[in-house]
Amino acid sequence: MESKKIIAHISNWLNEYCESSFTKGFVVGVSGGIDSALTSTLAAETGKEVLVIEMPIHQHISQVTRAQDHIEFLKNKYPNVKSLRVDLTESYETFRKSIPETNLETEEMALVNTRARVRMTTLFYFAGLHGLLVAGTGNKVEDFGIGFFTKYGDGGVDISPIADLMKSEVYALSKDLGVIDSILIAAPTDGLWGDDKTDEDQIGASYNELEWAMRLIENNESEEELTERQKIVLEIYKKRNRANQHKMNPIPVCVIPAEYK
Repeated sequence: MESKKIIAHISNWLNEYCESSFTKGFVVGVSGGIDSALTSTLAAETGKEVLVIEMPIHQHISQVTRAQDHIEFLKNKYPNVKSLRVDLTESYETFRKSIPETNLETEEMALVNTRARVRMTTLFYFAGLHGLLVAGTGNKVEDFGIGFFTKYGDGGVDISPIADLMKSEVYALSKDLGVIDSILIAAPTDGLWGDDKTDEDQIGASYNELEWAMRLIENNESEEELTERQKIVLEIYKKRNRANQHKMNPIPVCVIPAEYK
């Protein structure tokens, strides 16, 4: 992988899109994770105005620390970067207390997705306020493999600069750009649960395993002679891919026959 060329390509792409949309720069939600770290750093590389926003909601201290350390790294390296901290815990709790109580098993996941949507609303508020684009932080496995994102949450963005990069490629580019070690070595997490639950805890497979499954299917490779673990991972990948097609495909539109109009 030619990291320097990829970094330059993404930076140029961001610059060109920004200029063609008559916007000033980018806003990025920073979570303390590797994907938001890379996205914000690539945005900073453009030289355009970049606003990075930390948006804790009952956040685990390790995630908060990593996010703050990354913001400090960005501001020390790039004069075009500004930052804000918007604590959304009270806003989230106000919403949670205003809805009817329920004992449904789906409640916890619905509230987890609500956190992501509150953050999305915040990012677009500041984007509109300052004439910026919301830069998405999803990678290829998440956005087009297993649909591991919240529809109209972290999936609600203007542009997706790293969505054609596998997770391993995200790590490689981040290292080349000097992203801090605490983020490079941290276990990936979506930061939506209030604890340090990792992505692998939720999915049941590591990103390296999911990349293997995605490439196997994309390359139409044989599924014979797989190990038991590979069979399990492949089934996890296929199951999530099937279940999350509604996130990865365009919104269905009911087309009215011309003769009815």
